[in-house]
Amino acid sequence: MLIVMKPQATEENIRRVCEKIEAMGFRTHPIPGAQRTAIGITGNQGPLEPAEFECLPGVAEAIPVSKPYKLVSREVKSERSLIRVGSGDNLVTIGGRELAIIAGPCAIESREQAFIAAGQVRKAGARLFRGGAFKPRTSPYSFQGLGKEALEILAEVRRQFGLAIVTETIDPENCALVEEYADVLQIGARNMQNFSLLKRAGRSPRPVLLKRGLSATLEEFLMAAEYILSEGNYNVILCERGVRTFADHTRNTLDLSVIPAVKRLSHLPIIVDPSHGTGARDKVTPLARAAVAVGADGLIIEVHPEPERALSDGYQSLYPDQFDALMEQITAIGAILGRTTARD
Repeated sequence: MLIVMKPQATEENIRRVCEKIEAMGFRTHPIPGAQRTAIGITGNQGPLEPAEFECLPGVAEAIPVSKPYKLVSREVKSERSLIRVGSGDNLVTIGGRELAIIAGPCAIESREQAFIAAGQVRKAGARLFRGGAFKPRTSPYSFQGLGKEALEILAEVRRQFGLAIVTETIDPENCALVEEYADVLQIGARNMQNFSLLKRAGRSPRPVLLKRGLSATLEEFLMAAEYILSEGNYNVILCERGVRTFADHTRNTLDLSVIPAVKRLSHLPIIVDPSHGTGARDKVTPLARAAVAVGADGLIIEVHPEPERALSDGYQSLYPDQFDALMEQITAIGAILGRTTARD
């Protein structure tokens, strides 16, 4: 259920409603809006009686929420969520007019590699830097990342280049360490339904980038986000990164139709990962252009100074000059739709 407060409702009115809900054994989720505050209720196993709340001072109406994902739904919050990442000169807003461009190598391999990549993507117009410190891989014999050493390198990248840092956390125990260094916690496709990790991310002070699972439906994707919001962290960025289908001409099938579908159902921003979505360098740029055209709020792109020498995902990583050309193209496409990039 969603309790919608009157525009003139006071802080005391809101507090009293929250106290009543919590006294009933449920959780409250106040959601400030431009005109009024709404209060989401979670934890109830069945429908609640609207009259119980509509009689309270400051309450405009109590609305049953039909979707199983309550807090991520537009029924609860009609206006788009803006997710603020970083601080000071590194502050980036995701979901607004500017396209959020996250770029960098699949994995941090060395300080030199990270610094070269960071300088190149920064110059091209990226404002966030991606790089794996912990790499869950299909094969146990593949490069698994440098761990804490990579996190320390990422922190240096932020200081040196003014780029906010996005990197993956792989389990609940790993979260605290990643939080020390990253601006955004990424939850990978393989962990989309790792519910203990989702709950831990929901208690994090950092925004969360949640990737769609390999075979996840839209409802399963949004329910995974609901786990994070239900723990109190409302700063969630969704990411479409391709799903597994019968197609064999591409690593995954990048489902761009999910972008308008998410925007119809949820207030959360959604970005696209055409690198993992296609798994092939020659397909990344066309699909990135298409993602911006259908309304994505940003892109996460793998860029490596020397892809042929990359320890992971080199075949889907762009060369720096290819990324520079891509930025020029999406800047032009974005302008048609009223979107900007840092390259403008």
